[in-house]
Amino acid sequence: MKPSTELKPKTRYINPYLGGVLLGLVLIAANFISGRGLGASGAAKSTLVAAVETVSTRHAENALFYREYMQEHPRGAMKSWLVYQMLGVIAGAFLSGAIFNRLKFKVEHSPKITSGRRLMFALLGGVLFGFGSQLGRGCTSGSALSGMAVLSYGGFISMAFIFGTSFALAWFFRKNWI
Repeated sequence: MKPSTELKPKTRYINPYLGGVLLGLVLIAANFISGRGLGASGAAKSTLVAAVETVSTRHAENALFYREYMQEHPRGAMKSWLVYQMLGVIAGAFLSGAIFNRLKFKVEHSPKITSGRRLMFALLGGVLFGFGSQLGRGCTSGSALSGMAVLSYGGFISMAFIFGTSFALAWFFRKNWI
């Protein structure tokens, strides 16, 4: 009996140049329709504020951060347009995965590391990026992409520092991915 020479079909993804153009068109449409760019960190902040307000209303009323946020959003933290945007992103990702048969629960990582290590680094990176997005008053989408789309000097600086820092640190973490 011969060993199987049948190859596993390669997963196909959208051309990155076409994806970039489509992302740019979505960004233009967002600015045109809502007068605002894209962003994700604001939705996470709204969710956090709503959770704290639900768990401990007294703490949310006494802490300056939560009190100011609730004053800026009198209809409620979850009524932010960013929350609806992120729900659309999640629904769109789920729909795309279902259509292209990529809905699987798995942790992708290099063969050199474990799933636990991959998840630990993903969590650590997410926490650091979330903290950085609050210091920089926006995430990559909000600060860099949307800022650059309206030719904001700060948007270009944000993008340069995001990619520059990533490039500078990649060497130290490369063994986790290749």
